[in-house]
Amino acid sequence: MKSLSFFLFLAISAGMVLPARAVLIEAGPADDVEALINALAPGDELVLADGQYTITERFSFALVATEQTPILIRAADGASVHFHRPDANQNIWDFSGTWVTIRGLRFSGGSAGLRVEGADHLTIEDCEIDTTADVALRMNDAGVTYRNVRILRNHIHDTGGTGEGMYLGCNDDGCRLENSLIEGNYVHNTDGPAVSQGDGIELKEGSSGNVIRDNVIHDTNYPCILTYSAAGNGTANLIERNVLWNCGDHGIQSAQDSIIRNNIILGAVVDGISLQPHQSGIPGNQIISHNTVFNSGGSAIVVRQAAGSVVVANNAVYAEGASAIRIVGSDATVIVSGNVGVGGLEGTTQDGLATGDLTADFIDAHLDGAPPIDCYPTSDGALPGAADPAYLAADDFNGTDRTGSADAGAYRFDAGGNPGWTIIPDFKDATPVVVGACGDNVLDTGEECDDGNTTDGDGCSASCLIETSASCGDGVLDDDEACDDGNTADGDGCSATCALEKKEADSGCGCSTPGRRGSAPWPWMLVSLAALLLFRRRR
Repeated sequence: MKSLSFFLFLAISAGMVLPARAVLIEAGPADDVEALINALAPGDELVLADGQYTITERFSFALVATEQTPILIRAADGASVHFHRPDANQNIWDFSGTWVTIRGLRFSGGSAGLRVEGADHLTIEDCEIDTTADVALRMNDAGVTYRNVRILRNHIHDTGGTGEGMYLGCNDDGCRLENSLIEGNYVHNTDGPAVSQGDGIELKEGSSGNVIRDNVIHDTNYPCILTYSAAGNGTANLIERNVLWNCGDHGIQSAQDSIIRNNIILGAVVDGISLQPHQSGIPGNQIISHNTVFNSGGSAIVVRQAAGSVVVANNAVYAEGASAIRIVGSDATVIVSGNVGVGGLEGTTQDGLATGDLTADFIDAHLDGAPPIDCYPTSDGALPGAADPAYLAADDFNGTDRTGSADAGAYRFDAGGNPGWTIIPDFKDATPVVVGACGDNVLDTGEECDDGNTTDGDGCSASCLIETSASCGDGVLDDDEACDDGNTADGDGCSATCALEKKEADSGCGCSTPGRRGSAPWPWMLVSLAALLLFRRRR
């Protein structure tokens, strides 16, 4: 058997490594779940059965796994798993995790809901945290840097005490969140009668490189979203494609180092978006672009005491009784361009606000401050084509590519109507909506033709409308026609715009994909050879 062992050794050395051992553990309300979690090893998966898991003592754990062997704690398919603490003597869970995912669990009661003591590649997704006596989700242990955290599609509501939906980082850069994603969450009713603060999402001083995206936040006591400065720790934080209403203070408040774009704010007690000094942050290194803001109380956008670069561009801003855009202090470092709205421009002589009309510019907008509302732009309103191309965002509120359509506000205009999600008090459907652009050689909604360019005079105009002055289809070959077969039908070799139609090449090639190789067969050949030797030896 020496020869066989040798060949098997070669085969394994060649890359035939068996997958790492992983254990699937199932548990229910009667089990000691805390002990089971603490015993998890890298690669393990804990699946929890339906039922209420009542917690009466401190529940804590610390798990460390790897990218190759992460740990998963989740609800069983179709199960309702509910961790409940009937008192506020402790938080529901206190824990730290590296390469750990917590999925599909509900947490209620307790002091704080989830207190995260440390995190690196921690994911909390599809969970519910509610009726806590304090903040729902906190990451604010002194001295800790929380990295690469993913907070996805969680339902957070009805908090108490200080009442924040998410409290991420510490005051004065005492701890921080870095390079993390807060996406697709539904946060509401952090405004109970005993709540003292109640921000929806609060990102503290020194936190950097984070993305706050596609969240629905409403009925808060403090700002729906509040960010401080990065304090020199990293890149600006990105706040995009969120929808906010009934914000008890500002809709979005940010001190420094932020990009605020493609958000929809239906109403706030104070200002829609406010850049203002806070702790060490002074407005600068900030862009406010392509937001749609309605406000019946304060201004739509306010910039206070800017000391660094601030761009306010391509927003749709409608304020009743206040300013659409207000600059407090010097505007020397502030650029205002491509905005449309009602309420006027205050504190600057820049010509960066075109006059809008609330009724004419949107399908069905209002200043009531909450849904139902349809703030998609109309075709004949002031928003389509009004944006400054120099500050055009890559996509819009729906995730649709803005290329070729410089429209002000949160939406890229499409003549076929809003192709995306309707604003309701629920999770946002954030699936990116693809809407083609004129000149991409694809006939999209709202286009009569698309000949692959944006040139007038060739039968299909620069806006993808059939040019009625063209003589295509009269059977006479004109100078601007490549063909004319006496009709305007596609598919007969001469298109509706009298351009030659290319015949599609045969796609039935049976050859392999260029540049790709199959798996090398020689390790398996070695195994086959070893088996053959064994067979011959046994004979």
